[in-house]
Formats: sequence, C-alpha cells, structure tokens
Amino acid sequence: MPITAILEKNAALFGPDEALAEVNPELAPQETPWRELNLVEGDHHHHGYRKAITWAGFDERANQLANLLLQRGVKRGDKVAILLMNCIEWLPIYFGVLKTGAIAVPLNFRYSSGEIRYCLGLADASVLIFGPEFSDRVSAISGEIADSIRLCLFVGENPPPYALGYEALSAAQPKSKPEIPLCDGDDAAIYFSSGTTGFPKAILHSHASLVSACVTEQAHHGQTKEDIFLCIPPLYHTGAKMHWFGSLLVGGRGVLLRGTSPRWILEIACREKASVVWLLVPWAQDILDAIDRGEMNLADYDLRAWRLMHIGAQPVPPSLIRRWKEHFPAHEYDTNYGLSESIGPGSVHLGLENVHKVGAIGKAGFGWQTKIVGEDGALVPRGEVGELCVLGPGVMKCYYKDPEATAAVLKNGWLHTGDMAMEDEDGFIFLVDRKKDVIITGGENLYPVQIEDFLRGNEKIKDVAVIGLADARLGEIAAAIIELKPGFAPNEAEIMAFCAELPRYKRPRRIIFDLVPRNPTGKIEKPKLRQKYAGGSVVDQQIHG
Repeated sequence: MPITAILEKNAALFGPDEALAEVNPELAPQETPWRELNLVEGDHHHHGYRKAITWAGFDERANQLANLLLQRGVKRGDKVAILLMNCIEWLPIYFGVLKTGAIAVPLNFRYSSGEIRYCLGLADASVLIFGPEFSDRVSAISGEIADSIRLCLFVGENPPPYALGYEALSAAQPKSKPEIPLCDGDDAAIYFSSGTTGFPKAILHSHASLVSACVTEQAHHGQTKEDIFLCIPPLYHTGAKMHWFGSLLVGGRGVLLRGTSPRWILEIACREKASVVWLLVPWAQDILDAIDRGEMNLADYDLRAWRLMHIGAQPVPPSLIRRWKEHFPAHEYDTNYGLSESIGPGSVHLGLENVHKVGAIGKAGFGWQTKIVGEDGALVPRGEVGELCVLGPGVMKCYYKDPEATAAVLKNGWLHTGDMAMEDEDGFIFLVDRKKDVIITGGENLYPVQIEDFLRGNEKIKDVAVIGLADARLGEIAAAIIELKPGFAPNEAEIMAFCAELPRYKRPRRIIFDLVPRNPTGKIEKPKLRQKYAGGSVVDQQIHG
C-alpha cells in the first residue's frame, strides 16, 4: 500500500474533520490576550495567525498539485525538491508529489545557496518548489541550476522571474485523484543525512518504508482519532513528519507550530488541547528553565489534554527527564532512536512503561530487530560497547547514486548505524556515542556522551559538548565546551571540582565556555566546534553574547 492511500482513506472517512492547522504566534493580534482569541476551526482571520484544512481539503490540494505537475511533464521517478518552512502547504505538497509517482526531496531550510545547489544535483532534482524565505538563496544559483531544474514553483506572492506561482496554477487544476498506479515498493522520498560529518548523503526510501513509520509510531504511542499532535520540528526531517505519521494512520489532527519559545509551546498546547508533543532536548530544557526562573506559571495553562511528551533525534540527559517529571508528573514519557536511514520514529524506543530506565534508548521498536557488534562483526557480550545495528521495515533502500557508501552500512539487510552502544542485563540499549566521536586518550576510549550527561547534572550548565583535541603526549584530550545558564559567570575551577566524581581518565582536560551549536533537529554540530578549536590555541573561558 502506498502512503498516499492512507490520506485518501482519511478523506473518505473523515472528510469534513480538521486535519491540519498552522499556528503562527507572531501574527496573533497584540491587543487581545491569547486565551481570549475567539477562533473557530478553520478560521483564516487574525492575519493568518491560524490556518486550517480538513482531510478532504488536504487530499484535494494534494491532487491539484499532482495534476499540475503531471500537466507540466513530471513523470514517475522524477525528483521534486521541497524547500519550505513549516506551513499549511508543506504536507499537501509532499503528498501531491507522491501521487504523481515522483520522488519527494525535502531540503533543509538552513541550507546555503551552495548546499541547495549541491543537494539538487545529488538527487537529480528536476523540479523545485520553494517559499519566499528562500528567494535570495535560490536566486543566487538560478542561473547555475537552470539546465537541470525545468520547473520552479513559488509558494507565495510575487514569484521571481524564473518561477511560477504555485497557488494560482494548482487552484486551477481538478481536485480529482490522478490515475497513476502506485505500489508499496515504489520509490517515494529522498532525505538527506544531517551533514554533521560533512556533505550530506541522499537517502532513498520507498512507500513501504514510509507506511512502516506510520505503523511503528502508532504501535508505540497508541494514537487515536481523538489525539492531537503538536508538531514543532522541521518537516523536511524524518523525525517530526514520521511521528506525525502515527496520527495520519488514525486520522488524528495535527498542529504545526511556527516557533519554539517556551511560552508559545505551552500556549498552543493549551489552546489546541494537544495530547502528544514531540520535543527536542533544547526546547524541553528551555521550558523547564523558564518555569524555574518564574517566567511562566504552569497554573496559567490548562494542559490536562497533554498525555505524552517524547523526545528523539539525540541522546537525552536523564537529569532533564527527572526535572520534567517533577513539573509534569502526569505525563507519559518516551524516547525514540532512529536515523534518516531507518526512517526516524523508533527503530529503538524506551517504551511508555519504562520510565525507570531513563538514560537508555530502549529496546527494538515495533517490527524491528537490533544487535550490537564488534569490529569483526561478531556480537559483543552484554555490558560491552559495540556498534548498534538495526533491521526492520524502515531501512533505506540505498544511498542514492552511492553504492560504495551503501555497501559500507547495509550488510545482509542490517543497517550499521555508526553509533556505539551497550546493552544492560535487562536488555535495554544505552547509546554511548557516535563511532567517529570516540576520543582515544592515552590508549583509553572516552565516550563524549557519558561525560556530557554527567556535566549536565550541574545546575549551572545549560548545554555541553565534549570533543577531542590533539595532544602531543596523549594523542587526544577531552575538551568540554560549556554553555552556562543565564546569570552564571564562568568558573573553570568550579567545573573541574565538579568533575572530580568522574574517573580521572574521563575528566575533561580543557574547559571552554562558549555557545553549543545545534542543527535544526537538535544534534550538536561537533564539526563546527572541532573546526573552531582543533589545531589552534584554545582560549579558555571564551564567552559569546
């Protein structure tokens, strides 16, 4: 079954029900308190503060775009790139591309002009659909991509000379489903790796892989038609969209929040009666910090509908969840482990009933298998560190046009993740670190995530990243880049004293006070830190902002 069939089923069963809403707090009328805004479902007033579409409207918009693309010569197997901020148009456009038999190619909204050009070329994209936020970046390369991109559609007013207006052209197309036969084995989407190790790779997934994400997510978290999913992370990434897929499967409503401030998250969760919220570590931390500073009072928000907070995309500090449960004791909690190569929503997950194992990423997800292997490919004993491998219905088909890279990670169907992990006596998997991030100091392996988790237990530390720096005697030493919470002054001696509880070989040899950069999916951008600090003199206690 292609994933488009699920959308069509929802349109048939729940046609007039609201499917998606987009909420932009920046556009809310300033003269009216948020809780007094009298918005009804589907209201398009208040300067676009809230936009919504029904399941029937969602499917019709997807059909109209599909018919437009087919009219313009798009055919099965063509690649259609999508470069949009989260918005009400994003998902109908994505499903419209899939309905043509073409392959959707979502692009990271932080890409520079050069990165956009590179990824368009890597994916062999022939169509680009983009929004006004990217006009300058696309215009800068419009001449270079003119030979390969035969159609540019602009989602907004006043398209540039080289693009056509999406709204007017698609609105003129029939709302009926195009007669393009699809099956679950058909290619569906190309996602790009996060690029934290250099140039991103193009990851090819089938319709069956996308459908498996729907099934896995819903099996883990039991979404029903009544659940309301608050989606905050970027839709170009597998994480956010694949978790929403659990709601798609059952016809549950989704709300796209444009913005990540703690107040907005709680305001919209309250207003929309969100029951499932997927957060990244920095956002959860910001919410807790704002509450602890007295900037927000939980009594001001009716959050009784919110039943599940879950986090993925990165290791989750146990101290963060302990703090969260203190403020939100009624919340169920889950953490999910997945890669773009394994479609995102939980090839491994903790499980709602296993909050006592916070710190672990969990066990094999629904329909998945796991193993941990050594350098020789053999299973390692429980308690020892090895590389985590996963096998399941959401494993990618390949790295597009890169058979060598594909062969390096796909072996007999098993995806070798590059993540170092260990399994405890109860069968729970703990993520230790990325294989490439392991620091070898004086012959000892250091796993930065373990040191980072320890340091986050310091009440003055907001975020931390541990990287290896070259050392003539030890080969490498561990350096901790520490971002302090507001109001705290840097004090290297105090941090070193805090680290005295660690075994001596695990203690950071350098302390650097700086901001910790993260990408849009919340992963620490360690290559940026290595580029900044490795190879040159390190200025300790450097403070920015």
